[in-house]
Amino acid sequence: MRYLAPRHNFWLIAATFLATTCAVRSARANEPPADVCSLLPAADVSKTLGREFGSPRKSVAPRPYRNTAEGTDCHYQSKDGSELLFRGYVDPTPAAAADLFDRLAKFFGAPTPIAGLGDQAYFDAEHALHARKGKVRFFINLTPMGTFTPAREKQLKDLANRVAGQL
Repeated sequence: MRYLAPRHNFWLIAATFLATTCAVRSARANEPPADVCSLLPAADVSKTLGREFGSPRKSVAPRPYRNTAEGTDCHYQSKDGSELLFRGYVDPTPAAAADLFDRLAKFFGAPTPIAGLGDQAYFDAEHALHARKGKVRFFINLTPMGTFTPAREKQLKDLANRVAGQL
């Protein structure tokens, strides 16, 4: 029986190490990157929209309310004059993000809910896409939008799913 104790300890240590490693990786996977624009590379924007867009020009997005987080605006410009705005905010908690998401929805006209995208998502009255996943809220708007067709809707959803899939 003396030989079972060391083997038992080995498997207990191995199982503990594996569980801890997986938990740490899972926690890191839910943290958004420091550079929000990296969630939506220009190559993905170009491929999805079917025309060439340059690297994003970053700027600070305004706080929606006092004592809330500033965001990041990522402006992607195409040679034909189109611009895609990807705006992202990282709130302190998912609950804070959900509260702000709900409060801000009232300012953009009657929302059209989008099922299966992040935790919450909708198109606003101007066909811009708003979404939330965890503690990250983001906005995608193409100008000029042109006619809002099912194909255009799919393109915007595809971009949003790419972002949400990384959070």
